[in-house]
Parts: sequence; structure tokens; C-alpha cells
Amino acid sequence: MSRGTLLLFAVAVLIGLPLIVVALSLLNPQWDILAHLWQTVIPEYISHSLILLVCVGLGVTVLGVSTAWCISQYDFPGWRYLSWGLLLPLAMPAYITAYTYTGLLDYAGPVQQLIRDLFNVSIGDYWFPNIRSLAGAVFVLCVVLYPYVYLITRAAFMQQSTAAFESARTLGAGSLKSFWRVAMPLARPAIATGVTLALMETLADYGTMEYFGVTVFTTGIFRTWYGIGDAQGALQLSALLLIFVIVLIMVERYSRRRARFYQQRSSNRTPQRRPLKGWRAGLASFICWLPVVLGFLIPASQLLWWSVEKSDIWLEASFWVLTGNTLWLGLLAACITVLLALWLAYGRRRHPTRPLRAAITLAGMGYAIPGIVIAVGLLSPLAWLDHQLIAASKWLFGMNPGLIFSGTVIALLFAYSVRFLSVSLQTVSSGLEQITPQMDDSARTLGASGRRILWKVHLPLLKSPLLAALILVLVDVMKELPATLVLRPFDFNTLAVRAFEMASDERLADAGPPALMIVAVGLIPVMMLSRALRNKSIKTGD
Repeated sequence: MSRGTLLLFAVAVLIGLPLIVVALSLLNPQWDILAHLWQTVIPEYISHSLILLVCVGLGVTVLGVSTAWCISQYDFPGWRYLSWGLLLPLAMPAYITAYTYTGLLDYAGPVQQLIRDLFNVSIGDYWFPNIRSLAGAVFVLCVVLYPYVYLITRAAFMQQSTAAFESARTLGAGSLKSFWRVAMPLARPAIATGVTLALMETLADYGTMEYFGVTVFTTGIFRTWYGIGDAQGALQLSALLLIFVIVLIMVERYSRRRARFYQQRSSNRTPQRRPLKGWRAGLASFICWLPVVLGFLIPASQLLWWSVEKSDIWLEASFWVLTGNTLWLGLLAACITVLLALWLAYGRRRHPTRPLRAAITLAGMGYAIPGIVIAVGLLSPLAWLDHQLIAASKWLFGMNPGLIFSGTVIALLFAYSVRFLSVSLQTVSSGLEQITPQMDDSARTLGASGRRILWKVHLPLLKSPLLAALILVLVDVMKELPATLVLRPFDFNTLAVRAFEMASDERLADAGPPALMIVAVGLIPVMMLSRALRNKSIKTGD
């Protein structure tokens, strides 16, 4: 390896350091800690996690596949608006949706208040489901995460062979039979990919589970670390959660590989939408509007109501300090991850050696790993580094510099780089793939160095992917809750942390303005994605 390649390899391994720390703990299990955890909490964590995975998997499959089929196959009133409207829940973090439904459905909320007023009953006279429960968590995650399945499955349905459906209809198969016998088998790998992505988000969720009181690995790791002060126990729980995540990653990669070999559209003809009228059109509209209403319109309306009710918060200087903290932290993290992604992607393009590719793959796994696991894996090496620095500083200068790495925003920026590098890396790599190697060869023929080729050839062509990556990482940083809670410096808050603190104190209305700000910024990438889908539809004549 050249010196530059070795440096790239070292940086990629450094980004993967938290995952390495957690994975290595599996090689040195603390049996006494594991035995205690197994006797007390692990069975409950596993059972709740499995229930969530099964129920959320079924829920997002039903919502995502049914909406994708209606949008891709039928012409009914409003389908064009719904085609991008179904993506809107992506802007709504699950923990914020949990706050809004709690405000609506709790005993003091407007729904139960209306029931008591209409029927003149008190709290003991009627039954009402408890939203702050395992079932409530399943509901919230389903209405927020189904777009993963909808987006990928819709693309799969649109790419399926028109001839296959025509043959099925020639043989007398109706729409329902064609769906089960033709469309579903062909789209199964795409559906599995979308469901797996949703399940990764389910395992990574902390805010919803903590607020609803559902004990899973993410809440257990946080309580073990901060409630008991047991760092080794938190590390062992993180390792167990990592096993779950790695299994899902393997399923997702396998599904993607299978999807490449499934039948694609065999002709250039655009699939013809079947016009629906009467009750069929109404049913299709209901199927598609239901998740939009439950996953975005109702939560957004509640946030707007709270924000108007607490309009004085918008005028407080502390709120804008929080907003400033969140934005500058997000922008700085986005710039760091985009620059790292550009460097790694360009280095992999120029030096595609197997060790470098493996190291970059490790560095790009962070997005699939829960933020709480990354935080726990990062704290140990950073704390060790701080202690070494303090000891050296005392010996050399007789002074204590404090916790420079683990006690400042450096830890947050490191965690965000690990967590969201994959977002930038995939976006930049996709942009680089559009630049043919012949362009590089032509520039080298004219005597241009690799650095000059990057500056003069690649960067002008990568402006759009780089900007997209910057926005995506900024939004993800604004939403990130568990890593920020664990690693933030003393007396440093972001919008996500403030919303979580207000909701935890049962001051839900006060959580409205910071939560609404997060959702408003989260709409930016959703609008970008919607625009890209509309442009693609126009080009294909759909």
C-alpha cells in the first residue's frame, strides 16, 4: 500500500472504532455480568424486541405494499399527490409522533375528554386503550416507518414486466390474483429489503421506547450506564443488540442481491394504470390516505396546535440558542462527514484494494447501528484517551486540561461521523459512478494529477450529490436523540434533547415548538425525494 492508501485505511478503521470496541467485547464476555443480566432483564428485552420486530414487520408490510400497489397500478382521485404524500412520515421522528399521540389519547387529552363529555362518564366507567404501551409503540413505529417499504416496493412494482401481467390476464387472472401470483413473488426481495430497513430503525429506537415505558435493549443500555453506572454491563448489552443488527444487515444484503436477479420490465412500454370508479376508487383512496393521516397529518396538526398555544416560546432567547446549537452542530457534522465521504469514495475509486474496500465497508456500517451502541462503544476509548492526556499534561505542565475528547462536542461530532458517514458515502459514491473512468484517463493524459482531477473534474460534477449529502446528514443530526443524550457536554442541549426533556416532564405542549422545528427541517429531504420521483415519472411518461 502507498502512504496515501494507508492513511485512508487508518481513517476508515478509526471511524469503525466504536463498532470494533463493542464487537471485541463479545470475545471477552463478562460471564458474571451476563449471568446477572440474564436473570433480571435480558429475557424481557429479547421478548419485547421480538414482539416489536414481528408486529412492526407485519404492519409496515401491509401499509407499504398495499399503498405501493395502489399508487403503481391504479388511477383514482388524488393518486399523484398521494404518490409523494405517502413519504411525509419520513420527516416525523418516531419519538415526536409518540409525544403527539400521547397528548391526543391520554386521559387529559381531547379524545378522552370528548368521550367523557358526550357520554357523561368518568375514568372508571369506560375502557380506552393505553397508548403508552408496547402496542402503542408498535402503532407509532408502523405509521412512521412504512415509507421504507412503500418506496422500495413501489419501484419494484413499476419495474416489473408488463408482459407478465398481460399473460396472467389473458389466462383469466383478475387484479387480485395477478397481485398474489405475479406481482408479489417478483417484488418479494424488494419488500424484504424495505421491511429490514424498518426493523433496523425499530431496534435503534430509544425515544419512543423510553417515553412509552417499553423495556428493550436501547433503554436497558441507557439505564445500565447512567442509572447503575455499570459501563461493562452496558457494553455487554450493546454487544447483544449488535448481534440482532448484524443479522438484519445480512438479511438486507441478501435481499438486495436477490432483487438484482428478479425479472425487470421487459419492454419500454409504461404500465397502464387501470382507472377506478365508485367504491373501488374510494377504497384505494382510503388505503392510501389512512397512513398519511395517521403518520403525518394528525401529529403535525397537534404540533402546530401546541406551537400556537405556546407561542411565547418562539420569542424566548433560550429557544433560539437551542436552535443555533442544533444547526451549527448539524452543519459542522455534515461538513465533516461529507468531506470524509468524498475522500474515502475517491480513494476507493483510485485504489480499489481489498483491505481498503473492507475498511470503508466497516466505516459505512454506522447508519445501521443504533446510536446508543455507537455512543457506548465510543465512550470507553475516548475516556481512556482523556485519562492519558490528563496524566501526561500533569507530568509535563502540572495542569489538568479536563475531558477534552469525552467531555466536549468532539465526542458528539465523532459519533455523528460514525453514525451518518454511510449517508454521505452512498450519495457521493453514486455521484462518482456517473463519472466515467475515461474522463479520468483523459485528464491524466493531459498531465493532471489525482488532486487536480478531483478539483477540476469531479467536484464540479458532484455539486448536487454533495449538497444532497450535506442536507441529509444535517437533518439526521437534528433528529438524533440517544447518542446526543449520552455524549453531549454538560449544560449543552439540542432541539431533540429539549423536546425529549419536556415530554419526559409531562410538559407536552412545551415540547411542541422544538419538535415542530425538527419536523420542518426534516421535510427538506422528503421534498427533494418527492421532486426526484416526480421528475422520474415525467421522464418515463407515468
